[in-house]
Amino acid sequence: MTEPAETRDTHVLQRSAEHLAERYTGMFSPETVERYVFESYTTLSRTAKVRTYLASTATHFADSRLRALAQAEGKIDSPVPQVLFVCVHNIGRSQIAAALLAHHAGDQVEVRSAGSLPQSEVHPLVVEVLAERGIDLSGAYPKPLTDDVVRAADYVITMGCGDACPVYPGKRYLDWEIPDPAVETLDGVRAIVENIDTHVKELWAQITA
Repeated sequence: MTEPAETRDTHVLQRSAEHLAERYTGMFSPETVERYVFESYTTLSRTAKVRTYLASTATHFADSRLRALAQAEGKIDSPVPQVLFVCVHNIGRSQIAAALLAHHAGDQVEVRSAGSLPQSEVHPLVVEVLAERGIDLSGAYPKPLTDDVVRAADYVITMGCGDACPVYPGKRYLDWEIPDPAVETLDGVRAIVENIDTHVKELWAQITA
């Protein structure tokens, strides 16, 4: 008899929670780690278009959130600037900006992206245009905006998400007026990527000045 998908996922998530609990020993209790893993799974399952790798994606998301929380609480050092890009759906603008900054700055920065109302998958034209620049977004997925990633950020750049992002003291907040690539043609997306690339280079120059 074939095991139901949800049962398989539960087993994967439990094993993942155990592994992450070892990674974050001394920082978070196993119960906290397990809560983050299953909460991340539930959150992503609301918008996931393909559920085949949902458990592993949720584990990756939980790990990123736990790392951000540990950084925010001073349990992990942050030797490089922490930059968060936020848009509405996390399928276009914020994904583009995060990918371009990571491409230009490499390991000199830690970049995250999120959406105030994330959708199911990164826009195919965005993936295509970034691939033209040698940037692989095939493994990227939309992520909801969570408090932990905002707390960990030194720079928070918003693009069309209004007041959805919580404000904390000691952080640099910027808002970029960038068109939504979801309604653009291929050439339109190319123009948006070029626009964002200019903003990203200017931002990185400011950060490293």
